[in-house]
Amino acid sequence: MTTIRPIAVADFPPAPSAFSAGVIAGALLQVSGQGPIDLDGTVRSDLDTVDQTRLTLENVCRVLEAGGSSFADVVMLRVYLTDRAHFAAMNTAYEEYVARYRTDTGPARTTVIVGLPFAGMTVEIDAVAIIE
Repeated sequence: MTTIRPIAVADFPPAPSAFSAGVIAGALLQVSGQGPIDLDGTVRSDLDTVDQTRLTLENVCRVLEAGGSSFADVVMLRVYLTDRAHFAAMNTAYEEYVARYRTDTGPARTTVIVGLPFAGMTVEIDAVAIIE
């Protein structure tokens, strides 16, 4: 049986419900959906989608690093947008992260249009990474 270990992220806002910021199962690290939320728990709905995506990806990277991984080890991202009109803006910030951490074209990715839990939040991202 595979052991599942929750990831403890220092100075990270607590989850609003019974879930972990991430879990490790075998050689996989699954990052829960992250959004544009400051470390004090403030949802940054005042930011445009480019900056919301940057902050969201910073939060994803914090969880990855706390779990012993990095964006370079991500094999899959799922991006949730509130409006398809935000796709180009999200992609601008996403491509910055791919260029910063990867030498290839980036991980597999799915993008879907959804309703998100906090008013003004335009993006949420979860990830799966390999731990070596």
